Amino acid sequence: MKKINLGITGCMGRMGQQLIKSSRKDVNFKLVTLTENRLVNNRFYGIKPELNSDKAFKKTELIIDFTIPSCTLEILRIAAKLKKKVVIGTTGFNRRQENLIKKYSKKIPILKAGNMSLGINLLVYLTEITSNALGKNFLSKVFETHHKYKKDYPSGTALMLGKGIAAGKRMNFYSLFGKKYLNKKTFPYSKKINFNSIRKGQIIGEHEVRFSSGKEIITLNHEAFDRALYSEGALTAAKWLINKKPGLYSMRDLMNFK
Repeated sequence: MKKINLGITGCMGRMGQQLIKSSRKDVNFKLVTLTENRLVNNRFYGIKPELNSDKAFKKTELIIDFTIPSCTLEILRIAAKLKKKVVIGTTGFNRRQENLIKKYSKKIPILKAGNMSLGINLLVYLTEITSNALGKNFLSKVFETHHKYKKDYPSGTALMLGKGIAAGKRMNFYSLFGKKYLNKKTFPYSKKINFNSIRKGQIIGEHEVRFSSGKEIITLNHEAFDRALYSEGALTAAKWLINKKPGLYSMRDLMNFK
């Protein structure tokens, strides 16, 4: 198999650094471009990080982006112009930005996931199945914990789980979106979906969905121990996306969940 010429954005961030390490170990990739939103004097494996531009991404075939929404949209504008494929692990998009991503996906293949872990994406699928099976007599809520540096809340993964609950009920997620709490020890169930986010220490990621009828509780959960599972998931996504036509894909497509 021919190696994929890879570009990584936000290369100085936690995920950017992890992606560099993981891509160097994967024989399917050749790292050719690193970018950051500021000038960086360091070199990584002989590659000097550049600012996001047409020139920076000219040699790449595929870009993996774990940055912030405004930066992701800048990357997509360049990628659409140059016909490059993009894997998006960035979270925190608003509805207008989500619509822009859909617009760009008509021109280039994009795989977007709030979490690149195969285990988390299985959890989302199981959440949808459980929500559908339990019906309207069960209330639900989502709990998540991340390291103290994570700014957005609820996390992209928590929102994925919320969308799984909504999909199971065949209802619009935004009409079911309840209250969002930060650093609460306890938080209530509701007819809508409430979220509680904890930000502390160096925790990589813990997610939990609870369904309650008042007489019983069903709990689905996932705990991440190594950040490499996200970068390796993103590289798996990249290998899958490289031969796809323009469109907006998810890890669900990759894992062939119906």
